[in-house]
Amino acid sequence: MKEIEQKLSGEIERLTNRTFKFDERIKEGWFSAVYFLKTKEMAEKKLPDNYITMQFFQKTHEAVLCGTDEAIALVHAFADEPHTLEIHSLKDGDKIKPFESVLTISGAYQQFGFLEGIIDGILARRTSVATNVYNVVKAARTSGQQKPIIFMGDRDDHYTQQAGDGYAAFIGGSTAQATHAMNEWWGKQGMGTMPHAMIQMFRGDVVAASQAYLEMYPEDELVTLVDYNNDVITDSLKVARACGNSLRGVRVDTSRTLVDKYFLRNHHLMGTFDPRGVNPELIFALRKALDDEGFEHVKIVVSGGFNEERIRYFEQRGVPVDMYGAGGSLLKINIGFTGDNVLLNGIPEAKKGRRYRPNPRLEVVQYSEQTVDYT
Repeated sequence: MKEIEQKLSGEIERLTNRTFKFDERIKEGWFSAVYFLKTKEMAEKKLPDNYITMQFFQKTHEAVLCGTDEAIALVHAFADEPHTLEIHSLKDGDKIKPFESVLTISGAYQQFGFLEGIIDGILARRTSVATNVYNVVKAARTSGQQKPIIFMGDRDDHYTQQAGDGYAAFIGGSTAQATHAMNEWWGKQGMGTMPHAMIQMFRGDVVAASQAYLEMYPEDELVTLVDYNNDVITDSLKVARACGNSLRGVRVDTSRTLVDKYFLRNHHLMGTFDPRGVNPELIFALRKALDDEGFEHVKIVVSGGFNEERIRYFEQRGVPVDMYGAGGSLLKINIGFTGDNVLLNGIPEAKKGRRYRPNPRLEVVQYSEQTVDYT
């Protein structure tokens, strides 16, 4: 857990020379709305000398921008004569406001216009994930201490999204990811210890599973999943006694439909709070039980339905959590981008309600041949 617990930087360095994996059918317009393809054809035949500026922005949120490097790589890979285009862009990780221009592309429409919808989609998904993660990370930062967030979104969306989502989560502030694919664009590897399936193989014997893990992966820091038998405190103490200093943490992932056996043994606690799932009272009791037996070094990781609101509630109550695992809540797409043509041959020309919005924060993007893989 040492790498996971490293202090998160407030600034995100722009990562360059990554390999973006694009489908080669993009060049054929396979993923572009048909009306963009018709406009491209019309521009080629009727208005070949047009020169337009396309501007991208979102209208609803203060957000953490992500997807600009990917969008620029897309343009460089599939636009016609991309070296002749003029591109200005903010960076991944920049904070943005509603209606702020984040990317402009200038050139002949037929060179790149058919990519508009794809660029919108890239910016929408990446920015949504980065912003969701940023808000969760911020919720888990109290008293000057940043509690790590592990991004566990592999089971909540299609596997082909993992690399981009993992990178967006990194931009948002998560430095721990569940799969290798999630780490592909920022040069790390996936992390994790055991799922419930591993304990099931040992017929629910959490100690046996933990000891086998230590034997198989002696270089790993053992974090044992302790809710398999719905008796978190009992199983945590069993593993701690058996593994001693080799146990670095326990993870609690109790279903929201269950009440841990600890509360069934302590009926006097019932009736004043919701005892289901991973709740503050259970974690307070777990921390006390571990500390009382001298296992202060054992960290507590919680997962299962955690989002910004729930993490903020835990932190406000001072619940002794050392790390949060979050997944599905971080993948909600709630920020949409729009690409508008706003200049025609250097003269303002846009649909009513839209206009060219110069942004002094935009930086010139020099053409370079990005490394691109085709799927």
